[in-house]
Amino acid sequence: MGLTKQQSVADSFANLQVDDNRGFALDNGSRIAVVGGGPAGSFFSYFLLKMADAIDLDLEVDIFEPRSFGYCGPAGCNHCGGVVSESLVQILAAEGIVLPSSVVQRGVESYEVHMDVGDVTIQSPVHEQRIAALYRGNGPREGETAPLESFDGFLQGMAVERGAHVVRQLITGVDWSGDRPQLELQNGSSRPYDLVAVAAGVNSKFIHMLDDHPAGFEPPKTTRGYICEFRASEAEIRRILGRSVHVFLLSIPRFEFAAIIPKGEFATVVMVGEDLDQELVHAFLNDPVVKRVFPTDTIPCVCSCSPLINLGARKRPYGDRIVLVGDSGVTRLYKDGIGAAFRTGKAAATTAVFHGVSKSDFAKHFWPACRKIANDNAVGRVMFATNEIMKKSRITRQAMLNMATDEQNRAGAKPHMSSLLWNMFTGSAPYTEMFRGTFHPGFIGHLLTSIAGSLRPRINEAPGNKNEA
Repeated sequence: MGLTKQQSVADSFANLQVDDNRGFALDNGSRIAVVGGGPAGSFFSYFLLKMADAIDLDLEVDIFEPRSFGYCGPAGCNHCGGVVSESLVQILAAEGIVLPSSVVQRGVESYEVHMDVGDVTIQSPVHEQRIAALYRGNGPREGETAPLESFDGFLQGMAVERGAHVVRQLITGVDWSGDRPQLELQNGSSRPYDLVAVAAGVNSKFIHMLDDHPAGFEPPKTTRGYICEFRASEAEIRRILGRSVHVFLLSIPRFEFAAIIPKGEFATVVMVGEDLDQELVHAFLNDPVVKRVFPTDTIPCVCSCSPLINLGARKRPYGDRIVLVGDSGVTRLYKDGIGAAFRTGKAAATTAVFHGVSKSDFAKHFWPACRKIANDNAVGRVMFATNEIMKKSRITRQAMLNMATDEQNRAGAKPHMSSLLWNMFTGSAPYTEMFRGTFHPGFIGHLLTSIAGSLRPRINEAPGNKNEA
């Protein structure tokens, strides 16, 4: 006799043993609140219901999200540049989540790196066009006529198809009814839940409601980023930017990097640095290298924001019947926030269904996924500090450019610098993997050769080579 579909799905989770954990296990009819309907909340809800269905567990899931991602501008904004790496595209595809063409605004073929010493175009090291440029919400202001579809709305729709309910209510407080969390709503009502998954992000006021929580949550360190949407005709954006993401490595104090991402009629400018302010934003937009690539003074900015960016992990993003997923708890440093939302959302859902919702359950089964991201971020900080040192020297900037250019132009060349830059920009690989690559003899040798090549013209042109000792 053949297996039923339900038996087949259940067998795929056979290696996960369901724990009977003394009152902290989810049962039929258990109610779960998901605070935030962005990627982390939707991934959590989707996998929670998918896994519960595999073991015949009937759960009620409420996603609290007052925004509608069908709106353009601030009403549907989710504070994100909107690039999904090829590694995440493949992971999602393996889970049966295929991004429709209506969500992907532009398939990115390459990255163009711009510095004051020159430019280089970096193709995907694996020659696969699997970088997706998209909108988390339904696009910026004035985007009503553009053929946009929200990525966050798409994910939320998947969770709803699985049985989740979207509640358009603001949460005004958190209390406890016995040993269960209770959410207080804007309309004056309150609802108890067996589990609350916090996926509201660091820009939400909700996480501050947890400051006095008995679990002792400590908020992660944050900084300010900057996002601006420029609008022209689709033909004009394509003429200026082509099908590439343009990345800028400039020697500006407190500036890490910036990217300009083409998206149909819009171009999204994303800046990352140390507490970006208007002075730093203007310094970047008016930099000669930027204006040479993208005429910011002739193309209007129609929408902008300065969102908080998570720079680290909460020491303990969980407690009894409460778990923080996505950048409410742990996310990747500067990169691949959607990937971190996927990993933490799925890990939290797996823990809740197959192990339980106590603090010890999350510590044992959820925290390892978070700790892996946090440990990788520590390596990322070292890499960004090294990059900051290299950006300050024209010689090392020139060496980086020469090395990447040689790799892109020479047939059969190992793409050591190209892969490093590609992965730094896309978030396709862990920082730990990138860091190990810098110790490869080929990387070190080529970099030293490039530095020597950068020094040679300066030595030949130095006054001391002519009339000075």
